[in-house]
Amino acid sequence: MLNKDIITLHTNKVKKYLAILHARVYNQIIKKFKIRKQAFFNMKEKLREYFLATGIEYFSVLDYASCIETGARIIERASLTPRSVILYLLPYYTTETVNLSRYAASLDYHLAIRTINEGLEKILKEKFPDSKTKGYGDHSPIDERHAALISGLGIAGDNGLIINEKYGSYVFVGDVVTDIPAEQIGAILPMEIIHCEHCGACKRACPTGILRGVGEDCLSAITQKKGTLTKEEERLMQKYNTLWGCDYCQSVCPHNKNPKKTPVAFFYENPIAELTGEILDSMSDEEFSRRAFAWRKRATVSRNIDILNKKQT
Repeated sequence: MLNKDIITLHTNKVKKYLAILHARVYNQIIKKFKIRKQAFFNMKEKLREYFLATGIEYFSVLDYASCIETGARIIERASLTPRSVILYLLPYYTTETVNLSRYAASLDYHLAIRTINEGLEKILKEKFPDSKTKGYGDHSPIDERHAALISGLGIAGDNGLIINEKYGSYVFVGDVVTDIPAEQIGAILPMEIIHCEHCGACKRACPTGILRGVGEDCLSAITQKKGTLTKEEERLMQKYNTLWGCDYCQSVCPHNKNPKKTPVAFFYENPIAELTGEILDSMSDEEFSRRAFAWRKRATVSRNIDILNKKQT
């Protein structure tokens, strides 16, 4: 046998050995990947099933590092190392109202978010027993609006609201922050934020002009002020017959034409389309505490009723 034949033989053996070794390593990697992939889809499906059972259709998972942290102290109090965020949109539209913002017609949405977050945290604990989680709604350590937008849950409206493809801007954002690695619960890559068509309807309809850059406060903020209001503030409330909140920028938005009603049962409990002094006085302290406007106390709400009543006399 010639030297070159020996070299060729050994070379072929080495190639064969490397091929077998490569195949084994490859199969191990694939096997491991499939296990992770299966766990990934199982977790995603569990989340989907849970949300659909509560009436929620739109949710997403982000790596915490993709979010804008706005409350470092909030996350410090949670005593966890944030690695992922589960976000969801909670649609709330049920009916038209007379002198209340539509969200205030129902019970306080924070109660619904709290219940949803508790259920979500339970699911995560079952799958990841050693994990730490903390649910939020409004008072979150992240910019919830930004996170929802880069998750593709909606587009950015010129009125500062999230506009969902189905429910328009009549949605709240809830979120649960956890120390579970994002890839283990199906995190997506952040998307580019998409903006609305800038039709200008919301800016033209804004009662105070703040969306046009000429006002100091939005009407909603005025209705939530404590103490005595100025004559101009009272005049605006009377002109727009607004006791609490403001929906004018939402009402004129083309994305809110023929709004879809929420499938979430919570928002149909004890609705109030028009708040009067009689209704307010009939509420027990416990009943009042469950309303969206309760955080500003009875005195503020009662003052607003009196302001609107002045217009009628």
